[in-house]
Amino acid sequence: MGRSYFVEEAVGQYLSDLSAKSKKNITGLLVGQCSQQRDYILLAIRTPVKEEESNGGASHHTDLSNIDEEWTATHARQVSRMLPGGLLVVGVFIISVPELAKEIQNILRKLLFTVEKSVARKRLWSISEEDVSDRVALHLCSATKKILCRTYDVQDPKCTAKPADWKYQNALSASWLSLECTINVNIHIPLPATLASHNLEKKTRNGLGRWAQQIEEAIFLINGQAREEDADLLEGQKKSRGYMPSATRNLDVRVLTKLMQSTNSRSTATVQICNGYINLKGALKCRAYIHNNKPKVKDAVQALKRDIINTLSDRCEILFEDLLVNEMPGNKNSEREYHILPCRVFTSIVGSNVLLCDYKFGDETIREIQEHFLEMMDQAVQSDDLHIAEEINTVELSLTKEFQDNTQPKQVTKEMLLLKLRQNIGMHILA
Repeated sequence: MGRSYFVEEAVGQYLSDLSAKSKKNITGLLVGQCSQQRDYILLAIRTPVKEEESNGGASHHTDLSNIDEEWTATHARQVSRMLPGGLLVVGVFIISVPELAKEIQNILRKLLFTVEKSVARKRLWSISEEDVSDRVALHLCSATKKILCRTYDVQDPKCTAKPADWKYQNALSASWLSLECTINVNIHIPLPATLASHNLEKKTRNGLGRWAQQIEEAIFLINGQAREEDADLLEGQKKSRGYMPSATRNLDVRVLTKLMQSTNSRSTATVQICNGYINLKGALKCRAYIHNNKPKVKDAVQALKRDIINTLSDRCEILFEDLLVNEMPGNKNSEREYHILPCRVFTSIVGSNVLLCDYKFGDETIREIQEHFLEMMDQAVQSDDLHIAEEINTVELSLTKEFQDNTQPKQVTKEMLLLKLRQNIGMHILA
């Protein structure tokens, strides 16, 4: 028996509109949530048109040469940054004419594996045994409107296609459960004396990997209580038929990390000569969503853990991309500076309890964020629907000169994430 995909009705309308408006092949991503019992599709997002295609360079609708695997995979990586915990890219779709049906199945398979590789490339958490590895490949015929839905196991390169059900459902995620937490981070990453400036990103990721392991091992209190992993998340909650009060839908979570190793364990610490350090400090506003079909505590906690890890990792990656574009770091004549990581911005999916997110640097405008949502998610977002997660509470901070650009110290927010580099020759104990 194949998997069943429960799909938001708006996705069906979106695919139908794409099919009616375009006379060429269209590829795109499917975003949703996987579980052991059933899978959910909340969004379909077409692949952005390349600039050369928008200027008249697109191929004819019976030519498969306009389907670019790497372009689709890059889009998937960008979209994955904009998804809160619990949501992921669960598949791909292609809209084409009937005569391409056989060729399309091969293209869909290749797209799935390329997209999964792109999304997982810089992931700091590991797949668990209970993670669903099946991904959906959807083909919609633009002439007959017939849908062919199949799945592939992306953890098995030799897998064959399996049939799957595609079922539309109204207001699919309107009453999904939301988990929210604020976690303060203060991550200290030593820099070896031999480290070159272009290796800073790699060293940062290695340090984040150690911190991610702490998050994996942390204790999560849901509404102030420690819960058994296999317990029903809604156990003890009153729920009327067809209705879930907002107080039940939104769960507050506290994270307790283990700060010290057991004194009984043997130390494996080593001494390393270091030339400085990176310090990541600030507050993370994290959010995850889970379906309301008898969810387990462990599934909800896992979704929130991955949001915590992803959001800090993504912000650092975005910062280094920005530094690279702006030809930083470079000048060693500056005294001090902090680099402010981009803050999180949330916006709602129409008709849903679920929010999407993006990341905003201080000098970016709301208009730029709206344009990014439209380009990456194919979603028109109103300015009033954008909510900046981090609170603004201004303090003055500074950074010493190594690897930095020559600029004056900045006013930054106490709860915004900061990346700090300091030259400070000394020793560091590595446990």
